[in-house]
Amino acid sequence: MKSKYLFPFFIAILALMTSCEKEATVTLLDGIQVSSSYVALPVDGGSTSITVTAKDSWTVEKVTTEKNQVEWLTLSTTSGSAGETTITFSAPSAMDGRTAEVLIHSGNETQRINIIQGLVSISEVTAAEVNAGPDGKTFRVTGVCTNIINTLYGNWYLTDESGTVFIYGTLDEKGNEKNFSSLDLEVGDEVTIEGPKGSYRGNPQMVNVMVININKSLVKVDSVENAELPLEGGEFTTHLTCKGQGVSVEIPEDAKSWLSISSIQSAGTNTVVKFKADANTVGDRSTKITFNTTDGKKNYSTETILKQSGAIVKASIEEFLAASVGDTQYRLSGVITKIVNDKYGNLNLNDFSGETYVYGIKDFQEKNLKEGDIITIVGKRAEYNGNPQVGGSVLESVIPVTKATIAEVLTKPDDTKTFFMVTGVISEITNDAYGNLYLTDGADKIFVYGVYPGYGATGDFRKGLIAAKELKVGDTLTVIAAKGSYNGENQLSNGIYYSHVPAP
Repeated sequence: MKSKYLFPFFIAILALMTSCEKEATVTLLDGIQVSSSYVALPVDGGSTSITVTAKDSWTVEKVTTEKNQVEWLTLSTTSGSAGETTITFSAPSAMDGRTAEVLIHSGNETQRINIIQGLVSISEVTAAEVNAGPDGKTFRVTGVCTNIINTLYGNWYLTDESGTVFIYGTLDEKGNEKNFSSLDLEVGDEVTIEGPKGSYRGNPQMVNVMVININKSLVKVDSVENAELPLEGGEFTTHLTCKGQGVSVEIPEDAKSWLSISSIQSAGTNTVVKFKADANTVGDRSTKITFNTTDGKKNYSTETILKQSGAIVKASIEEFLAASVGDTQYRLSGVITKIVNDKYGNLNLNDFSGETYVYGIKDFQEKNLKEGDIITIVGKRAEYNGNPQVGGSVLESVIPVTKATIAEVLTKPDDTKTFFMVTGVISEITNDAYGNLYLTDGADKIFVYGVYPGYGATGDFRKGLIAAKELKVGDTLTVIAAKGSYNGENQLSNGIYYSHVPAP
């Protein structure tokens, strides 16, 4: 065990206790000073006071989280004026040690007060118990590093038999941040960490943990060749260092239909595993390959990711919403019904089958898109807080739609590629199934040859809008359509429903 990792934790506790005993004046800020920035409360319950000296008025707040409202800590006051004031901190008895943080704000300055009641006990738990535990409690957990996503702060995932916990920040041997690489922690290593449980937007995590011990894995991935294979498939090669008793390879069940092992060659501690991937006839796909070894007593593993480009799946919005979250690329076409964020291109997209939220379109501001435009995008089926959305969207094409009055449309030449957004009052419905009707705007009148539920409707999907929207004569209807004509009569051809306002 690397016991040196323990020192910073005990030094911090010692400093906390010493500061409380000396009650020395802390002079950190110009506008506000406190007699002590640490407050120790008896584990059996009780009170402790500090003095606040301020040049201006001030307020106090407890630092809380969704799962830890620090209801056990009572403050004698939450505000004060210029001069010297006493704040008393009180707490009932505690079964276990606990900590909290209080902020004193005055002007543009903030003074932090750390609160401790008793000695915080450190529980050795599983990853699942960490995730279910209260925010603010310190835990010790042992598991395997399964994924590293930030090598500066040390953000990574620890997995044991019970589940996975996210680590948001890892301190180095001296307790410093932003030095994760000095720990030499790699995917596959078994590691014991210690730190407080926190959460972000309801998701559990451990924050700024200390590494207690690292048990280096006996197998690791040194390099890979062709980690991202093309649509046509090909060979994927992994170079390993293995100090255990041979290497076994695990391919997930859902990848065995298109990925297979073509060879395994070993020379000393060096092992080369080659895989063959079939041509991809569906969307983008990826899989996690696991390599295992043993020393006869303990099992070790490491992982690598193989990605393969795929065909883009053309889908209706209804089909897209029914798909699983993943890397498959979908081509969606529809009408922009609402722009939620005009900087990043967060918007609602509607076709004949439904509507979905698009979480941004690359370089949106340069596209000059507007509500009513007909666009085609390519993106992945994503999700946020259980709500489906299109992620990683790229704009493929756009059909601009121009707002126009009936009078303006009547002056335009027939053109199936130019679309207008036209609003008028329904004066007559001539076909309930397909939505053939007349729109009027004052003295101007135009025939609409079909009003369909949305963009992309074909066959029977064109039918039923009148009944579905309960449209009637007198309603104000907005449609998107091209200018056409039939037997010399001007018309809007193959209209797309946009919105309507019922007649009063």
